[in-house]
Amino acid sequence: METKFSRRDWFKSTAALSAGMIASASLFDQLIAAPMSRAEFNFLSSANGAKIRLGSNENPYGPSAKAREAVVQILSEGNRYPFEAIKELKLVLAAKEGVTPDHIHVGAGSGDLLCQAATAFGIEGGRIASGFPTFPLMMEYARVFNATWDKVDMNEKLEYNYDELASALKNDTKLVFICNPNNPTGTLVDWNKVKSFCEEVSKKVPVYSDEAYLEFLEPSQQISMVELVKKDRNVIVSRTFSKIYGLAGLRIGYLVAKPELINKVAKYGGDFPYSQTAIAAAKASLGDESFMSMVRTKNAAARKVLTDYLDQHKIVYGKSLTNFVFFPAHKDGKTILSKMSERGYIMRIWDYQNKEWCRVSIGTEDEMKGFVKTFAEVIS
Repeated sequence: METKFSRRDWFKSTAALSAGMIASASLFDQLIAAPMSRAEFNFLSSANGAKIRLGSNENPYGPSAKAREAVVQILSEGNRYPFEAIKELKLVLAAKEGVTPDHIHVGAGSGDLLCQAATAFGIEGGRIASGFPTFPLMMEYARVFNATWDKVDMNEKLEYNYDELASALKNDTKLVFICNPNNPTGTLVDWNKVKSFCEEVSKKVPVYSDEAYLEFLEPSQQISMVELVKKDRNVIVSRTFSKIYGLAGLRIGYLVAKPELINKVAKYGGDFPYSQTAIAAAKASLGDESFMSMVRTKNAAARKVLTDYLDQHKIVYGKSLTNFVFFPAHKDGKTILSKMSERGYIMRIWDYQNKEWCRVSIGTEDEMKGFVKTFAEVIS
């Protein structure tokens, strides 16, 4: 039986959820940007003073000069609601993706869109399936509405195991979440494998494809599941301006899907979750190939500093093509977090398969040189 859930009910629930988060550490634990490990939960109160942020997969080089200029220029419109601006952005995004504007839905970053999708599918009960570990926000948010999260472990290369995931679907699976390249492992699965999975699974259940890190790949590798949206498949593609474009603090992202899926998700969004400044920066960032090329080049050089260190010390890791690397912790996580924080570095610890794992975002090359030197001292 389908759950009746109106827009008014949605706003009431989110207000109650916000109030509850103030008092509930466990709910906060579930809904932050990555699953809080036990080490982080125990350490969190002592994290003050860390200066080099290698914990949130942020772009240390952005926003671009074009985005900054656009923000300054649009400030004079700060007294106006962004009615026309959002229409124009949807037209620009639709043209970029090769679809019509009714295939586009904009939100305050991909996190906002993930929560909207979690509500759209989670309030119906049933299950959401994904690989694990992966970006958990949608699934954790859906669990607030009593949905069940079915997890399928990565393979031995720390890649999404699409064969196992397809086999894990049940009669009451409502949505499948995939992430390629995957967060936190940074690994990429061949486009043909992912496309085949999406084509087959979407015949039974919608597939949500998170492509937050797609632009960190070389242009020839940037193959999006939007191609399946154009074929009217039940696929929802999520993109963000937070990562390579460096607009994490401005909060803007978008979905591409066929109109009926867009409408299913969009009814749980706020009227204006995005600002004039975010819209202007996003429009200016699109197509700035020289900026993206610069970020990819610098990110690859800085990432190599970390992976060279891991190779030298024979520490296994996910073969990352993104701006973060995932590898096992060789000392207890709380000690790593506290000692690194004392020396001015923020990083993350994840729990997976009864072990603790480090996820380190890639900063500048100098920051990574400082990180590996400090990290070696901490775990020695």
